[in-house]
Amino acid sequence: MTTAPETRYAKCGEVHLAYQTFGQGARDLVVVSGWVSHLDLLWEAPPAAAFYRRLGEFCRVILFDKRGMGLSDRVAKPPTLEERTDDIRAVMDAAHSAEAVLFGLSQGVATSLMFATTFSEHASGLILCGGLARSVEAPDYPWAPPLEDALAANAELIGPSWGTGDSIDTFAPTVANDPACRAWWAKLERSAASPGMVYGSYLMSLETDVRHLLGAVHVPTLVLHQRGDRAVSVHGGRWLAKQIPAARFVELPGIDHQFWWVESIRDAVASEIEEFMTGVRSVPRVDRILATVVFTDIVSSTEQTSRLGDRRWRDLLDEHDSIARRLIKEARGSVIKCTGDGVLATFDGPGRALRCAAAIRAAVHRLGIAIRVGVHTGEIELRGDDIGGIAVHIAQRVQALAQPSEILVSRTVVDLVAGSGIGFTDRGAHALKGVSGDWHLFAVEADQPPP
Repeated sequence: MTTAPETRYAKCGEVHLAYQTFGQGARDLVVVSGWVSHLDLLWEAPPAAAFYRRLGEFCRVILFDKRGMGLSDRVAKPPTLEERTDDIRAVMDAAHSAEAVLFGLSQGVATSLMFATTFSEHASGLILCGGLARSVEAPDYPWAPPLEDALAANAELIGPSWGTGDSIDTFAPTVANDPACRAWWAKLERSAASPGMVYGSYLMSLETDVRHLLGAVHVPTLVLHQRGDRAVSVHGGRWLAKQIPAARFVELPGIDHQFWWVESIRDAVASEIEEFMTGVRSVPRVDRILATVVFTDIVSSTEQTSRLGDRRWRDLLDEHDSIARRLIKEARGSVIKCTGDGVLATFDGPGRALRCAAAIRAAVHRLGIAIRVGVHTGEIELRGDDIGGIAVHIAQRVQALAQPSEILVSRTVVDLVAGSGIGFTDRGAHALKGVSGDWHLFAVEADQPPP
């Protein structure tokens, strides 16, 4: 989890609005969120944190929770478009921002348009992402859903399922089957707002129609939309861009309304924003190094949780993590993260990696824990505190094929430790999901000398 910036409070009338500022650059960017938000939880989602950290590399970013949402004051009724516009002004004043680009997301598009045309002296540009000018269909506006369909969808999303994370199926289908993503989404729903506030906010949004504002936009405007957006039709984004004088429209691949879950999409959005704000599109700096990647996974963790109970299992996991961290450090490795029932680590030598994996296996075995381990050596990408690249993917796939208490490695690792005295048993060729070709895998024989 990335540490969130300090949260401060602006005041609009009697309402306190939570906001955060971070980053550096010649221009300010005010992010106007969509349906729901929660400033602190935003930073608990690594993809979101990565996106906003990237924005902070070239501008000062101002985030805030609108009234009734997240860390801002709860209010008796959903805010009107005018109140939400006033809130932006109050947050900018508190952040000492005289002029900013407005980055409107989804429902935040209408608010951003209202601000840019009402307080034009404080808006230097508009970036509109995944939004519509009108929320429901009209005879001259076929891009939005009919009112009946919108009401039915709203009842389904906010009814008995609110707080369970089920709305991720609509807003981020590419990660909907990831338990961690769904759990985060459920926590966001519960923390952002009550079902009543969300329901009222959605009903109010159905009355929104800002088409009459579009011709009055006189600031540079960038419109972004994913081609397969499941929540808001791309046709609405295309039409929006055509109605705003000199607006530039960028159509992106993808189906997620919340775009930042997919790395390639969030990088593309960040690059478009950077070019819009600075006139320069930089190539994201990616550090690549050769490393040995080790994935471990506890065997039958779900069954053990059921057998031991949550508290006892949590204590065992903490002890497992402590042992793994200590042994990895002693072997000159780096713990990238604990995954909940295992660890991801890197080493600058495959021999040390294998001996360390064997040491961890032996140590946690004394706790009554069996692990399976996957190891591969290849080029990885350093992404702040995380890593990426095909080598990471291969190591994870190798680990998934390992038997209980087995350390399974790729042929690359075997070749690199020739002469080390480490023995291997041939496990044959395997197809690795998502990786082309067959991969020859080997199991490490017996326990290895200490690292």
